[in-house]
Amino acid sequence: MNSSVLLRLMVMLVQLWPCSLSTQNSSAQNTVQSFTPVRRVKRSWLWEPLFVTEEQISPDPVYIGQLKSDLDKQDGNLKYILTGEGAGSFFVIDELNGKIYVTQKLDREKKPFYTLRAQAINRSTNLPVEPESEFIIRVRDVNDNEPQFLDGPYMATVPEMSPEGTSVTQVTATDADDPSYGNSARLLYSLLEGQPYFSVEPKTGVIRMAPQMDRETKEQYLVIIQAKDMVGQPGALSATATVTINLSDVNDNPPEFQQRLYYMSVSEEAPVGTTVGKVFAEDRDIGDNAAMDYFIEADSSGVFDIITNNETQEGIILLKKRVDYERQRRYSIQVKAVNRYIDERFLKEEPFEDTTIVKINVEDADEPPVFTLENYMMEIVEGAMNGALVGLVTARDPDDDGSPVRYSIVHSTHLKRLFSINEHNGAIITTEPLDREVASWHNITVTATETRNPEKISEANVYVQVLDVNDNVPEFPKNYETFICENTVSGQLIQSISAVDQDDSAEGHHFFFSLAQEDANSSHFTVKDNQDNTAGIFTRKSGFSRQEQFFFYLPILIQDNGTPPLTSTNTLTVTVCDCDTEVNTFYCRYGAFMYSLGLSTEALVAVFACILIFLVFFLAIVTIRQQQQKKPPFSEKMEDFRENIVSYDDEGGGEEDTEAFDISALRTRTVMRTHKPRKKVASEIQSLYRQSLQVGPDSAIFRQFISEKLEEANTDPSVPPYDSLQTYAFEGTGSLAGSLSSLGSNTSDMDQSYDYLADWGPHFKQLAGMYSSHRTVGD
Repeated sequence: MNSSVLLRLMVMLVQLWPCSLSTQNSSAQNTVQSFTPVRRVKRSWLWEPLFVTEEQISPDPVYIGQLKSDLDKQDGNLKYILTGEGAGSFFVIDELNGKIYVTQKLDREKKPFYTLRAQAINRSTNLPVEPESEFIIRVRDVNDNEPQFLDGPYMATVPEMSPEGTSVTQVTATDADDPSYGNSARLLYSLLEGQPYFSVEPKTGVIRMAPQMDRETKEQYLVIIQAKDMVGQPGALSATATVTINLSDVNDNPPEFQQRLYYMSVSEEAPVGTTVGKVFAEDRDIGDNAAMDYFIEADSSGVFDIITNNETQEGIILLKKRVDYERQRRYSIQVKAVNRYIDERFLKEEPFEDTTIVKINVEDADEPPVFTLENYMMEIVEGAMNGALVGLVTARDPDDDGSPVRYSIVHSTHLKRLFSINEHNGAIITTEPLDREVASWHNITVTATETRNPEKISEANVYVQVLDVNDNVPEFPKNYETFICENTVSGQLIQSISAVDQDDSAEGHHFFFSLAQEDANSSHFTVKDNQDNTAGIFTRKSGFSRQEQFFFYLPILIQDNGTPPLTSTNTLTVTVCDCDTEVNTFYCRYGAFMYSLGLSTEALVAVFACILIFLVFFLAIVTIRQQQQKKPPFSEKMEDFRENIVSYDDEGGGEEDTEAFDISALRTRTVMRTHKPRKKVASEIQSLYRQSLQVGPDSAIFRQFISEKLEEANTDPSVPPYDSLQTYAFEGTGSLAGSLSSLGSNTSDMDQSYDYLADWGPHFKQLAGMYSSHRTVGD
């Protein structure tokens, strides 16, 4: 071929035919095939894929093909080289003859193919005699993987009584084998457990249910599904999955009473609303499908009622009316239970309800007396005499023994004072006359008590209406104030009047007005009856004089239409005012008041002036006294003290001079807590000087007295400041002159001698000249 190098590859293929796999996988036949390369441009070659069967187990390498060059003269001069995926590990080549072997077991599910490169090299030159060529070895699949249910175990719910063929759920299995080669990955589903209630579609795995499956018969089913590969042929691999199927409830069962007859009892003392008993209808359904309502049928008496307990689905029979053993001792009622929610699909089969009979016995009890009426209405005319019969109340013991009954009134003390009752026959009488105008109705509570069993008591209300009699005369509704001017003309309306009557008239009140004929003022005024329970007062003359007559008193006769009619006289006062046409009510009332006091206007003004003068005089006296209280009481004394103060430059004996001033008065143990009239300041200071030499300033008595005197001075605004005396109380013993305080002098210079000042030395010469007995009055 013109020295063209052709590389021939001899491939031995081990093909796994389905017929041979049905017996055993190890008896696979190896078939060697030669593949002729197809020449391509630039001496590049394309090779058809080589195949090797997976999971092939052999202690020796398995021959799968051969590389052969046309230049190979079988003299060992050529060397075959294999590179690429798996070369040297999974695949090896005989470098002398180019045979390819697989040395390990291959798994298609891990790697389905391998890409390798082959080359022939001259051993002498170590140069390729052929270009490198690439080829693929594919791993052929065998059925070595079982199907798997990745989503198991399964849970499904389907309503009970669903039609046949209703889809419940779908299960799906997967197979890791190659779905494109053979039947290794083709699955077939079948039902191992669950017949005859369920079926499964072989190819899809959809589970369907059989007809008329009742939850009340069986609520849960366990279904086992098998998935086989190789379309279920012999030798196929399989897997199973568990499917738990629950039937949900539908309302396909009616309620049903387990008892066709119930017996109950109730005491005749039981109040309305008492629970008599309970009935129960069983429903095999659950939840809302078992909810029911109870009704009472065939009970014309209406004594009982029934309600439904939604939690327990029980029917509770209640007492709707009070029962009486003596009147009826047995009751028979029919109770019906009906489903609250009805499924119309099952309504045609049977009604979803059930009935039962309930017999109720009334138990006898010692009952309290029973009044013939719950409320009594009675009437009595007002003003009836004491002991008048108002009415009768009657009560009896409903029990068979018929105990006697005792009556009494239990209410306020006021009613007991007005009414009393005969405890034997229940007759109510008055104890004093009744006045309708005070109270037109009286509410009485009467009790009836069994004499044999005083604990059995019942009550009844008695309403007593006091009927009216015409015993009240008509009268003015208010006190009329009537004013007229002096120049009032004749026929002028001066007042409109009306009347009231405390009595009650069935036909309505009608009053008649007139002026008493014997009235002396009838010639001045007249009364006109308006026939509507009002009347007008008119003048009969023109001009009135206040000097002649200030007031006119008109007796007005008012008559009612009662039986018998009553008449009253009401006085209307007419006041004459000082005016022309317009009446000033304020001034008229003022004038009337003054006239009633018998005082004129001038006299009243004089009285007011006297009162004003007295008030001014009183305020002046109070003001003067306040100013006198504010003036200091010792102002004149203080002036005297200031006149005796003389400025000089000589110093005293200092703080050690404790004998200069007599403060014996400070040593007294008696402390005055209250204010007393003060003595003369000069004489008090002289006393203090005589006593100061007896106690020193460190004495406890001295310190206590000083504090108390200081407190007294601070709280008494009418005394001179005692704290200023502390400066001169202890001047020390260093000075021969003693105390220099001018406070020790008497109130008058003539009462005290100052001749001893001349003996104190030259420092007190000027002071001795001022206070010596030889000084003149001019000094």
